[in-house]
Amino acid sequence: MATLRKATFAGGCFWCMVKPFDQWDGVHSVISGYTGGHVENPTYQEVKTGTTGHYEAVEITFDPSIISYNEILEVYWRQIDPTDAGGQFHDRGDQYRTAIFYHDDEQKALAEASKHALEESGRFSKPIVTEILPAVTFYPAEEYHQDFYKKSEKEYKEDRAKSGRDAFISENW
Repeated sequence: MATLRKATFAGGCFWCMVKPFDQWDGVHSVISGYTGGHVENPTYQEVKTGTTGHYEAVEITFDPSIISYNEILEVYWRQIDPTDAGGQFHDRGDQYRTAIFYHDDEQKALAEASKHALEESGRFSKPIVTEILPAVTFYPAEEYHQDFYKKSEKEYKEDRAKSGRDAFISENW
């Protein structure tokens, strides 16, 4: 069996970040959670206040012999507004900022190269503000947040529709 790897991304509301990755061959799991903050084992109620320093994020376990980290990066960029430093779409605050959390030097280099390529593409007129940061402790979110798009399909679709994410993706990608 191939060695599985991890990729960690913050892209605003973690509910909206699971399904885009969950659909790819080679992706073994996508876990919603929190990373980058100063509180151990934070709860959703704590993180949503914006005072813990955490990002809502997803941790993806993947088989690099089936899907590469570069391919996962391409999926990631197409889910977010990389020019928005204040959150994502209707979710505002530091906990909804975007970031790529690298797990090793190779991921760091690939993330930086992909960000640079996006900056050079001219696709966006504003600067790309998505940070590239070292991975730190990832805390899985409460069970009711896991696979939310499957468990609460109606609520997921309504939240995603009103967020403005899909309109942005359609307009920019």
